[in-house]
Amino acid sequence: MVALPKPAVKNISPFILNQGSAGLNSQSEIPLIDLSKPDAKHAIVKACEDFGFFKIVNHGVPLDFISNLESEAVGFFSLPSSEKEKAGPANPFGYGNKNIGPNGDVGWVEYLLLKTDPSSNLNELPTGFGNNPEKFRSAINDYISAVKKMGCEILELMADGLKIQQRNVLSKLLMDEQSDSVFRLNHYPPCPELNQASGDGATPPNMIGFGEHTDPQIISILRSNNISGLQISTRDGSWIPVPPDQTSFFINVGDSLQVMTNGRFKSVRHRVIASGSKSRLSMIYFGGPPLSERIVPLPALVKGTESLYKEFTWFEYKKSAYSSRLSDNRLALFQRIAAS
Repeated sequence: MVALPKPAVKNISPFILNQGSAGLNSQSEIPLIDLSKPDAKHAIVKACEDFGFFKIVNHGVPLDFISNLESEAVGFFSLPSSEKEKAGPANPFGYGNKNIGPNGDVGWVEYLLLKTDPSSNLNELPTGFGNNPEKFRSAINDYISAVKKMGCEILELMADGLKIQQRNVLSKLLMDEQSDSVFRLNHYPPCPELNQASGDGATPPNMIGFGEHTDPQIISILRSNNISGLQISTRDGSWIPVPPDQTSFFINVGDSLQVMTNGRFKSVRHRVIASGSKSRLSMIYFGGPPLSERIVPLPALVKGTESLYKEFTWFEYKKSAYSSRLSDNRLALFQRIAAS
């Protein structure tokens, strides 16, 4: 009998999650919001206050847009590394593998980060992508257009729920021609070594797919295939696993929206745990304002109170956020410190 060599655990050790003291809380339920219901605006506000995160159904995004993009993305990530790398290295746009940003963060993930300007995405795709890179670009642009429309509807319902008279006060930032929104395709490949490294009969350790962080933009709109892995952090620091649903979307409150609501909404910390045996694919639209936009609390939400944050532009915050580590509290530098 030939004995198989044990996997090189050191090769995957940088990706093993240190659980720390915060455990999983599987009892909390993720808020579910039906966009077709008349009370959606109030439900959105409550979800943003309690979780900074919620699930959307009856969203109006055509299912064929979703399935077409997933098919194209699976095709891309199935290519040999030499072909995928023609779209990289990510700087920040393009193809990346395991390295997340320039500051030392790593994850068991490969990805494509793209601009949302329809004229730019073809240039970010590899020349060797199958026989028809135009088909991939078309699928990306159809999907982004539909998801952006849904995101604007959510932001307008949010404004209604907050009783802000100008209901497009948030959505206009995504609709602006200079909107600094981006789109990301993440692929978390299986890692059989993870199961083997745990030893016979032992529970395999968790592997970091994408480390804990908040999103710096206004909102993020996430959709994944039917493989689990996403977790969000609650106010007490415990983690809630998010059951996957490939026909629905999940919405994250971003740091910018936390500031614009003067802390009433909290940006949600989240992470992805990779699987030893299953491949997870996610697609995320990050809705951001123009680079020159001043990020300040909305006047309607600070009547009689002071702003909790210093004034800054999206360019200034983005520059600061992308020079930090994933898990850093990026807003801490922009909070007002009470006089002693």
